[in-house]
Order: sequence, then structure tokens, then C-alpha cells
Amino acid sequence: MRGSTSGQPIMAALDLLGRRGALRIVWELREDRVLTFRALQAAAELPPGTLNTRLSELRAADIVAADEGYRLSPRGIQLIQALWPLMAWSQAWADDLQAKQSQDGAR
Repeated sequence: MRGSTSGQPIMAALDLLGRRGALRIVWELREDRVLTFRALQAAAELPPGTLNTRLSELRAADIVAADEGYRLSPRGIQLIQALWPLMAWSQAWADDLQAKQSQDGAR
């Protein structure tokens, strides 16, 4: 399994999603969006070569599907659902850091 010498699926998933632009592509395809290559390139702000490589990897991993554009596969939709708790955590984290910075600045 690429990205994991331990053979742990979580390590392979984090390797794939940690590649430049991979999570951005998944994010741009959320909520049943179907985007053409050009629309996805503009939304994800990636050069064509990088986008093409990531789309190939995400398609091979059964996260993205392509028919009349690119969309999340059922497994990709499950991935977005799994990321919602992380998004909530990250928002609370950012809010806490901002509040701490405001308090430190007020001293």
C-alpha cells in the first residue's frame, strides 16, 4: 500500500489525501457537484498536470468518478461525511485560537 510501510489503510488514505490538491478536489466536488475538468481546475486552483494526476489517483482509489464531468463516487461521499467532524473540530480550534489571540492582545 503506497504511503504506508505499516500496511495500515489509514496511512495510505492520509498519504493520498495529503497530496497537493487532493482534498481540494474532494471539497470542490462535495454536495453532488459535477464539474468539468476546466471548472474543477478553476475551482481547485491547480495546474492542469497536477489536476490530471490527482484525478487519476482519486479515480483509481474510487473516490472520484467521471462520466459527464467529475463527481464524487459513493465512497467519495462517505469520505466527505467522515470529514464533517474534523471540519467542526477545526472551526472550534480556529475560534479558540482567535479568542486567545484577542485576549493576549488586550493585555
